[in-house]
Amino acid sequence: MTGPSRADAEALDAEDPLAFLRERFSLAALVGPESRNPRIYLDGNSLGPLPLGVKERVSAAVEAEWGDRLIAGWNDCGWMDLPQSVAARIAPLVGAAPQSVIATDSTSVNLFKTLSAALQLQPDRKVVVSERGNFPTDLYVAETLLAGLGGALRLIDDAETELAAALSAGDVGVVMLTQIDYRTGRKLDMASVTDSVHRQGALMLWDLAHSAGAFAVNLDEAGADFAVGCGYKFLNGGPGAPAFLYVAERHQGAAIPLLAGWMGHRQPFSFQSHYEPAEGIGRFRVGTPPVLSLTALDAALRVFDDVDTRQITAKAARLTSLFIDCVEPFAADHGLTLASPRDAVRRGAQVSYRSDKAYAVIQALINVGVVGDFRDPNIARFGFPATYLRHVDVWEAVQRLHHVLDQGLWKVEAEKPRRAVT
Repeated sequence: MTGPSRADAEALDAEDPLAFLRERFSLAALVGPESRNPRIYLDGNSLGPLPLGVKERVSAAVEAEWGDRLIAGWNDCGWMDLPQSVAARIAPLVGAAPQSVIATDSTSVNLFKTLSAALQLQPDRKVVVSERGNFPTDLYVAETLLAGLGGALRLIDDAETELAAALSAGDVGVVMLTQIDYRTGRKLDMASVTDSVHRQGALMLWDLAHSAGAFAVNLDEAGADFAVGCGYKFLNGGPGAPAFLYVAERHQGAAIPLLAGWMGHRQPFSFQSHYEPAEGIGRFRVGTPPVLSLTALDAALRVFDDVDTRQITAKAARLTSLFIDCVEPFAADHGLTLASPRDAVRRGAQVSYRSDKAYAVIQALINVGVVGDFRDPNIARFGFPATYLRHVDVWEAVQRLHHVLDQGLWKVEAEKPRRAVT
């Protein structure tokens, strides 16, 4: 086995301008003081680790705010403003003005709201284009929404090669794409795709589930119309953390979601029987904000204070390239085929390999302290957040992967039933 050495990885760590960010996380579960074989967490693209300060902040919200202030917390503790204040922390990470973002609900609910609003802006165009391999929730939301509106979902296999043809009929109202393919990590060029969509008279809705916090995103600069994103992956907001949505300022006066609630009303505490949408992004709020989970996300986002997202992009490219370079010498011998783009510009903070034994390999890796995940039908997936991972972690993870394959440790796992969550 050849390829980059541990010394090469250590040299990259010595020059890493983001090395200090690792100290902003609680990583005791990975590197306990008695551990001679610390775990390496390569699943932050599915659930980010716990940032320092989150437990204390949530505890204060429970004890000092809820416990002591009771209902007065809504006025005294800023609870009602959390969707906006948390969004103000997310906005720089996605290249958006703070007034264009709101932190609320789940990604699926936000997708319904933004997609329904976008379709109403162009009522004579009731076709939505997306990729067949898009994350299922996106397709399910679009499918059911369009069934109710009398529209149609047009699926293509590859946006990079088939989007132009899908738009040529002139009936497309919205193109809905996830910037990072959740299986392969392929990255779409946001600016060029958005431009091509606009030139055909359609609106562009981006899913940033695997983008926000993983690398620099520039929604305003790219001219995006709508976007949604996840709070618990690269943003580290905790299991089921609230999501966020984006509506370009130019649309906010006319865009109205088909899902309305009292928090999106112009005067929620007037308790009117008729809905009047709030001004701006506020109309995309629906119900009462989940104070404890928004508080956790707010505290977690402090990780990104004073961080240049361009440095996050550059480090993610180094980490993923190092992983590929280290795996390459033995990949073919063990039936691993790179599913991710080799070019870092076309790749998110993720590397995936196809293998007919992918699930068993991931389970065996977990047994030796490397946490990745599996995606049907044959994808072994590894995430590389630039905030806490070191290059030496990547190098060590590959050594353990080679050990699992070379020693056939995956064979035992192949005989076991699959876990419910893979």
